[in-house]
Amino acid sequence: MNTVVSFLRKNPLFSATGVVALVGAGFALSGANEIAQWLLSIFALIVAAKESVGMVRSLIKGHWGVDVLAVTAIIATVLVGEYWASIIIVLMFTGGEALEDYAERRAKQELTALLDKSPQIAHREVYSSAGAERGALFATEDCPVGDLNVGDIVVIKPGELIPVDGTLLSPEATLDESSLTGESIPVERVTGEALISGAVNGAAAIRMEVTARAEDSQYQRIVQLVTEASESKAPFIRMADRYAIPFTIAAYVLAITAWVLSGNPTRFAEVLVVATPCPLIIAAPVAFIAGMSRAARHGIIVKNGGTLEKLARIKTVAFDKTGTLTHGQPVLSSVVTVPGVDENELIRLAAIAEQYSAHTLAHSIVEGARSRNITIAPCENVKETTASGLTATIDGKTVVVGKYSFIAEHDPQAVRVEIAAGELAVYVAIDGKFAGALLLRDELRSDAPETLQWLSALGIKHTLMLTGDGKVTAQHVADALGVTNVQAECLPLDKVRAVEAVTNRPVMMVGDGVNDAPVLAAADVGVAMGARGSTAASESADVVIMKDDLHRVARSIEIGQQTIRIATQSIWIGISLSLVLMVLATFGFIPAVVGAGFQEIIDVVTILNALRALGTSRLLARLHLSQPSLQPQKSLV
Repeated sequence: MNTVVSFLRKNPLFSATGVVALVGAGFALSGANEIAQWLLSIFALIVAAKESVGMVRSLIKGHWGVDVLAVTAIIATVLVGEYWASIIIVLMFTGGEALEDYAERRAKQELTALLDKSPQIAHREVYSSAGAERGALFATEDCPVGDLNVGDIVVIKPGELIPVDGTLLSPEATLDESSLTGESIPVERVTGEALISGAVNGAAAIRMEVTARAEDSQYQRIVQLVTEASESKAPFIRMADRYAIPFTIAAYVLAITAWVLSGNPTRFAEVLVVATPCPLIIAAPVAFIAGMSRAARHGIIVKNGGTLEKLARIKTVAFDKTGTLTHGQPVLSSVVTVPGVDENELIRLAAIAEQYSAHTLAHSIVEGARSRNITIAPCENVKETTASGLTATIDGKTVVVGKYSFIAEHDPQAVRVEIAAGELAVYVAIDGKFAGALLLRDELRSDAPETLQWLSALGIKHTLMLTGDGKVTAQHVADALGVTNVQAECLPLDKVRAVEAVTNRPVMMVGDGVNDAPVLAAADVGVAMGARGSTAASESADVVIMKDDLHRVARSIEIGQQTIRIATQSIWIGISLSLVLMVLATFGFIPAVVGAGFQEIIDVVTILNALRALGTSRLLARLHLSQPSLQPQKSLV
């Protein structure tokens, strides 16, 4: 009951039409037909006048809308005395608007969920002199999230949202990031790891240090993207108005023909009643809002409806290499040793020395040792030589780790190891003797080959890789994935020019770094891997993937294609059914009142069809099956 009352309150014109219709029916049943006619006719003409204002404004701006037919139908039915048909048309129009409002609210549920749950209050730690007397130096105070500053310590209670971006201080935390990434499985975080605002804390209270103010945090950036998406209007929606010109001409031709053949002006009104084009007005916007909502549910933020239309027509997809097609972080892949040196021992000594270095490769070596369950102990006399390597004393041995030239200074007999495209080597010497080398490579993402296959299945035959890496490494990655075109050694401006030169358009560009921001803005559709990418990339992109999952690039195109198909189907369903009814009305088979009822049914059918863009459980199951299953991680060699 509350739902019905709420619906009526939000749609006053529809409610008023219903009341007028009931009052008119009361007069008619009591024998006061003339009063009923005047009441219903005057009300219908008032609504027609209201609609005419918007219609004229649109015509002045050069937009020919389908509401011309609706206004004409209302006036025509009043003039020929079919006042019950006129009130049904008004009821249909106002009911269509009410249904559209309901459909939009239904379609926006996932989009507005982020806004509704936006954190407002934070529990900030403050020094407490009273607490110090009891042995507790700090207490918490509630403050607006906007008052938090970088460096503040915040307590997040069980079930609360992370208010701003920060670093975890507690030993561990379990978080629900589904509203941000679309991933339903809780994630585990340990001390020192980043926490993103908007995630929901688990069953235990945690402490974190603020690393970004509220306006700069992940959640607020997502809210901004969501707001832009929900307020946008796609160019495709105006397609309904382009359909209106031939549709309107056809309706008037049939209506005039019916009048001429029958000699009865009532026939003119009967044709225009069933030509009322609510499906054209409602179906496309509902489908687009539903499509954006469905994308958001999968962790894909589409910034505007125009982007959704472009996604459906993508002909070329371009990728950045590092961090997009590959992990962007070298990993220890193999070890080469001289006779008499144990492989794990070489890794252990190198990792113990490298744990004191801030170099990216040092982190890779340390992580490689940990993945092999090798214990990394402290060491002494660590000395790092910039851009060359370091030396350390480990278990009484002098260990040197670094470039070949650095190792050769300690042992001229050191030899270079053979490496493949995409690999690099870190050399090791022990007590002045060359001992071997650790080979690292930036491995392909496990989802990259499957994403390329999925894109091909969606009709994307042209793929392009743009990278600043050398030609040999770039071509090796492209060959492994089946990328059709490669451009290596690119500066940011080179990437922009390469995208602008693509002839098979629209072109999508996928990247994640600050250097990708210009080319993402230049592409017809820029896609940022926002889960790991820079703010600049996310802000310049048209689509942001909130989960570090390359499959969602292909999924975004699939959602775009299905949304456009459903929107087009809805429009043609409305046109086709209306044309059939117009032909029947031309020959007198459908009275005006019956025709108005039929048109209302068409409205409901087209709206329900447009809501299919939200995705049913059956459709989601099919999409899940269509997504290639993940395979074990593949490397470049």
